[in-house]
Amino acid sequence: MRYQLPPRRLSMKHLFPSTALALFIGLSVLPFSANTFAANSWDNLQPDRDEVIASLNVVELLKRHHYSKPPLDDARSEIIYDSYLKLLDPSRSYFLASDIDQFDKWKFKFDDFLKSGDLDPGFTIYKRYLDRVKSRLDFALGELNKGVDSFDFNTKESLQIDRKDAPWLKTEAELNDLWRKRLKDEVLRLKIAGKEPAKIQELLTKRYKNQLSRLDQTRSEDIFQAYINTFAMSYDPHTNYLSPDNAENFDINMSLSLEGIGAVLQSDNDQVKIVRLVPAGPADKTKQVAPADKIIGVAQGDKEMVDVIGWRLDEVVKLIRGPKGSVVRLEVIPASNAPNDQTSKIVSITREAVKLEEQAAKKSILNLKQDGKDYKLGVIEIPAFYLDFKAYRAGDPNYKSTTRDVKKLLTELQNEKVDGVIIDLRNNGGGSLQEATELTSLFIDKGPTVLVRNADGKVDVLEDENPGAFYKGPMALLVNRLSASASEIFAGAMQDYHRALIIGGQTFGKGTVQTIQPLNHGELKLTLAKFYRVSGQSTQHQGVLPDIAFPSIIDTKEIGESALPEALKWDTIRPAIKPAADPFKPFLPQLKADHDARVAKDAEFIFIRDKLALADKLMAEKTVSLNEADRRAQHADIDAKQLTMENARRKAKGEAPLKEMKKEDEDALPVEPEKTKPEDDAYLSETGRVLLDYLKLNPQASKK
Repeated sequence: MRYQLPPRRLSMKHLFPSTALALFIGLSVLPFSANTFAANSWDNLQPDRDEVIASLNVVELLKRHHYSKPPLDDARSEIIYDSYLKLLDPSRSYFLASDIDQFDKWKFKFDDFLKSGDLDPGFTIYKRYLDRVKSRLDFALGELNKGVDSFDFNTKESLQIDRKDAPWLKTEAELNDLWRKRLKDEVLRLKIAGKEPAKIQELLTKRYKNQLSRLDQTRSEDIFQAYINTFAMSYDPHTNYLSPDNAENFDINMSLSLEGIGAVLQSDNDQVKIVRLVPAGPADKTKQVAPADKIIGVAQGDKEMVDVIGWRLDEVVKLIRGPKGSVVRLEVIPASNAPNDQTSKIVSITREAVKLEEQAAKKSILNLKQDGKDYKLGVIEIPAFYLDFKAYRAGDPNYKSTTRDVKKLLTELQNEKVDGVIIDLRNNGGGSLQEATELTSLFIDKGPTVLVRNADGKVDVLEDENPGAFYKGPMALLVNRLSASASEIFAGAMQDYHRALIIGGQTFGKGTVQTIQPLNHGELKLTLAKFYRVSGQSTQHQGVLPDIAFPSIIDTKEIGESALPEALKWDTIRPAIKPAADPFKPFLPQLKADHDARVAKDAEFIFIRDKLALADKLMAEKTVSLNEADRRAQHADIDAKQLTMENARRKAKGEAPLKEMKKEDEDALPVEPEKTKPEDDAYLSETGRVLLDYLKLNPQASKK
């Protein structure tokens, strides 16, 4: 049967089964960290009656309607407590061990506090955090007043940069020493990045003074938001409390009232991290920013760059938003930098809405020579699962949708006599659930396409009821870590029906459905259903695993459902179809062996593997030297390794070697990205070769 949500609990308006919420907004926001809240008079900040009632409502709603309905008990209390401390002080550089000793008495009591509407412990911890923040900022400014030249970069000294499991420091003197080293590290990073001492002094002084001045802006609502959101997110990372201001922002996003850059952002300690780019969005079109890049500065047009390190995420978002056609400049630290490399670049982005036609599926031809023969493969790139709801509801026979466009492109490719088809779902964050089902129907005879299990255990089935597949020829799907939600539903169906080879990287793993529930004060977004493939496997957490895996350019420890705390686990339910013989399985060992042999000699794949190995090695480092000569030597060594890798790739392609790695020119005008041929895309070409290998091993597959 067709899937219908119970009207008393959920409407299609509120169904967003993916990170694909960003498909309908200019800028999407993930729950923000409270790393910068503070106030000079926060002793007077207390929860009000509306907040107490809202907290009790959240407790009751989660108890009754959350998908997994875990008990609010001592075990949950411990999760809330640990998560709250991690939210406020992830690097253990504010609280003292004596603070933690005092707070520990509440570790197993937050369940009781929340059930009774007692918000005081949450406020007490937060206000102590504010005390510590002010103390640290005052100390940092005091050190800066001595001048950045007072730091001795000739001594052999190091800073522990990974402190998430470090012991809490016991004394003020120990905190002072840590912050002296942190400040020394900041100065050294900026010095190596080419900043003059006077500029470094000015930048850091302004940064810390700005953070200090913002402490007075802390409201009771800020504390309540952080505390109750920590409680909500202890159930799963997509269950969030939205304060009245954030609820308003959410509604603005849904109604397209403001333009943005087309990015999903998230707090990452004192910085803002890009989680995902909206396909065909303004940021994506620049080709100059990528997931896991960090935004450290924002400027309007040609105005002065505003340093946003230490800012709240919602405040950074306000700076980035603006009217259509206006320009915002972002100062970005690329994710590809070494962990201690603060070298940044400036990216200019013109704000605009994401146009449906720019997200439309498009085709190309991949020409390959294999075993002495020429082959022609059709490629259909699907950036998003879109549907022009307005035209569809108005009865316009020419409404645009993913399925209609792909059907048209398949017809054109079949007329061009292609030997097979590749569906490119890389970076497709999802979108319309209806379109994921409809697209599946083009490639299967008929049957279930996805299962939705509700909190009460009831399983609804979305089904293709139209007999006959539109395209029966050989097919491969290319996916990566940013293929999410609707992409995973479609890819999972293609894998379960053995309709296509799945090639690339493990997908995102978001397999849950959320709804918005208004409260007396703000709103609660909560998870109330879960997606399952027709094989009974969840798409949650694990995502879709490829038949042939490519090295992931995106760090799966940083991006993806499994990277989020308290993410719901992968599980299975009863399958909706009977297992059928897998035509690919007998050939997978040989396909993998041929693939491995080919990419072992492929310059692009060698470059990618070496680059990932270097990144993994650098990310594993827990400390950083504060000796300038050692740090410069390390940078030179990294640059030399990167140059060697780049020149090996260029030599294999017949290009002239570089004498040094190219540096970003901040004053250069944005250039239109060069258009490349499908054959220049190493992952796309190798996907085509794997598909051709399969057709060689199983000639019957090409006769369908």
